[in-house]
Amino acid sequence: MLIGRKVTVLGAGIAGLTVARALAMRGAEVEVLEQAEAIREVGAGLQVSPNGAAVLRALGLGKALEAAGPRAEAVRLVDGETGSQVARLDMARLRPDADYHFVHRARLIELLADGAREAGVKIRLLQQIERVDLSGPHPVLHTKQGAEIETDLLIGADGLNSKTREALNGRVAPFFTHQVAWRALVPCDDSEPKIAQVFMGAGKHLVSYPLGRGLRNVVAVEERHRWVEESWALEDDPINLRTAFEDFCPTVRGWLDQVEKVNLWGLFRHPVAERWFAPGVAILGDAAHPTLPFLAQGAVMAMEDAWVLAEALANYETDEVAFAAYQEARWDRCDQIVTAANKNARNYHLSGAPRTFGHLALRAASRFTPERLVGRFDWIYGYDVTQQTG
Repeated sequence: MLIGRKVTVLGAGIAGLTVARALAMRGAEVEVLEQAEAIREVGAGLQVSPNGAAVLRALGLGKALEAAGPRAEAVRLVDGETGSQVARLDMARLRPDADYHFVHRARLIELLADGAREAGVKIRLLQQIERVDLSGPHPVLHTKQGAEIETDLLIGADGLNSKTREALNGRVAPFFTHQVAWRALVPCDDSEPKIAQVFMGAGKHLVSYPLGRGLRNVVAVEERHRWVEESWALEDDPINLRTAFEDFCPTVRGWLDQVEKVNLWGLFRHPVAERWFAPGVAILGDAAHPTLPFLAQGAVMAMEDAWVLAEALANYETDEVAFAAYQEARWDRCDQIVTAANKNARNYHLSGAPRTFGHLALRAASRFTPERLVGRFDWIYGYDVTQQTG
């Protein structure tokens, strides 16, 4: 159903570039509209878990993923103040065939952009969309420069502040979680173990892992009442980050002493969109289901969406049926992951007696039943959307 079909994708992020390649490989003529003057990402890392790697491999990008970042060996949960290990999830031993990777966002964007262009996708930059109009027979994009772009088939991959989602669902105000997050990169010797470490403390935690090519990713989360803008572009003074974690162990303080530039943003809870499609238009990724970063699934969920949406459009006779099948296939899973991510932060921020007992339970599980501990999230990481049928 897609051969020769003209498709416009709004947004050249992870969601947009993944779906662009997926559609182009199925015969569509795809054009991606991006507001920035260049294809780039902020300086931060992410984790590509096996459910995301499965999509990249199915799209012929497996080798590019291997080259983009190291394969994860383990996850360590650590008492942030003392530096003592609470639990270790040895992925190399317990899940030896699973594709867990640490990747710089810029490298992932680069491999996806290269993959999209290789498949014939055209990417147009400096396309700033002010409004998406769905009132006529076809979607119309109104640009900041005053132009109108009519599209036959529009895929809204326009992220957290999606104009396409707003056109479908109206404006829904998100809820501030009273948590903020800092992101930074610091130097890292490439010989260091490829381990994700979570340093847990009362009302805060810090996650770090090596990205390869001499870089370490640092994400630090703190509970606070003061409102902070929901923007990755907001910079903060590294001193504020160091002060917030000054009671953590020397390992953490050593990393933070090396931070020269740091981004800060408020963490907001968004509901999963009720409507993901209308005639001629569908949304995916953060445009459909923004999620908190506590399960490292935002980018991966977008990859899963892209595969399912492209498959549906290729295999069903009408867009309406394809879009309905796509939303039905994705809504419950995405809602469950968003809900699980909302809850997961609390597990890292315990204090007092709950923290003592929680750490004891994790230590016991890590020692005696590690397989069970690793398997808690198999429903997320062990899911291969490319093997699903129906």
